[in-house]
Amino acid sequence: QVQLVESGGGLVQAGGSLRLSCAASGSIFSINVMAWYRQAPGKQRELVATITNGGSTRYADSVKGRFTISRDNAKNTVYLQMNSLKPEDTAVYYCNRIQQGRDYWGQGTQVTVSS
Repeated sequence: QVQLVESGGGLVQAGGSLRLSCAASGSIFSINVMAWYRQAPGKQRELVATITNGGSTRYADSVKGRFTISRDNAKNTVYLQMNSLKPEDTAVYYCNRIQQGRDYWGQGTQVTVSS
């Protein structure tokens, strides 16, 4: 089993920044993909960004140029730096890890962007 614990959410004004963190613990396997998803009220969960254990990244078009995903493999932690936040970025952000064919999810952290 793998446990994921997110932190760093909160309330910020439009144009501001937040940094989310997600720490993984438990049965860690070195080959993995970590990702951030988000779910706004009344909407489906959507992929925000992914990063492989080798550092390759992918982003949703809606966040390209504003968000940066990174990771510290020694700490088993993934980060999401969110800049130039918009009200439409308001959502619960979830950390996800895929390893050995299994999906793991964090409990989510609320990000609210006021206009």
